[in-house]
Amino acid sequence: MWWLCTGRATLDHMSSMVRNDPRQYDDLAAEWWRPGGGFELLHWLAAARAALIPPATRTGALLIDAGCGGGLHAPHVVGKGYRHVGVDLQRSGLRAAAAHGVEPVCGDVTALPFATGSADVVAAGEILEHVTDLEATVAEVCRVLRPGGLVVLDTVNATAVSRFITVTAGEWIGVAPPGLHDPALFVDPKRLSAEFARHGVRLHLRGVRPTVTGLIGWLLWKRPGGRIVGAPSKAVLYQGKGLKEGLYQGKGRKEGVTT
Repeated sequence: MWWLCTGRATLDHMSSMVRNDPRQYDDLAAEWWRPGGGFELLHWLAAARAALIPPATRTGALLIDAGCGGGLHAPHVVGKGYRHVGVDLQRSGLRAAAAHGVEPVCGDVTALPFATGSADVVAAGEILEHVTDLEATVAEVCRVLRPGGLVVLDTVNATAVSRFITVTAGEWIGVAPPGLHDPALFVDPKRLSAEFARHGVRLHLRGVRPTVTGLIGWLLWKRPGGRIVGAPSKAVLYQGKGLKEGLYQGKGRKEGVTT
């Protein structure tokens, strides 16, 4: 089904790349904000993730969107009082994010270009299953969080069922573009919780899934507007949030991008 959205030549080009090659997002740049398009499911995940973010409690509060892609968080956090900065390696995604009000920063999630303790919130949505150095990514997310700061995330579990649904079946029925995921990078929730705990963040995790009616409507008729809801199991997709230990003592702290 993806060739209907992107064209056979684009699909063939993507298929020739190694799995998890970030250049695939350049081929798919037009899909970020196309209603009912190839990244529709990511819109639902962004909305569910943003629902975990409360309004800012202080002037100048910083929200770092790590691996922001096309900036799909933007409509769901606008008005909450944050300076919304998106970090990504792919400039095509950053251009789309900037067009929707996100402050774009080209950077790597394993070396975030922000001061230690500068962020009130870090969102890491649908990025952890793509990084090749999970430990460094988690360390950076926790480093830039101020004491008392919030991390929100979602990712794909490292199970046989998640590999089948996301890769084997998902690529066949058109839920995911071919080659976009490397199942070897999928993230075990116990491992993820342990990594965050090492840096003073206790994660609270829950399983999530798209609504059945929303998923069918998107796959068959390209209808936008589905939702992500809780699931009894974390075996495929799961969502998390956690606070960094300590009290904020940041009066006079210089905040934001260090470059």
